[in-house]
Amino acid sequence: MTYTETIGKTAGKVWQYLHDHDKASLSGLEKAVKAPRGVVFMAIGWLAREGKLEFGQEKRTTQVWLK
Repeated sequence: MTYTETIGKTAGKVWQYLHDHDKASLSGLEKAVKAPRGVVFMAIGWLAREGKLEFGQEKRTTQVWLK
C-alpha cells in the first residue's frame, strides 16, 4: 500500500468515527483510528480540503466534526 493510500484509508476511518460519534478531539481521533499522529493529521487535512469537516476550540482542545 502506498503512503497516499494509507492516508486515504485513514481518512475513511476518521470520517466513519466522526459519523458514529459526532465530535472528537484531535488526540481522541488518533487513538480511535489507531494510526500515527502524522497520518491522522494528513487524513484530517484531506477531509478538510474536501470540505467535509468543521473545527472548533473548547478550552485548550481542538475539536473536529462532520459538516
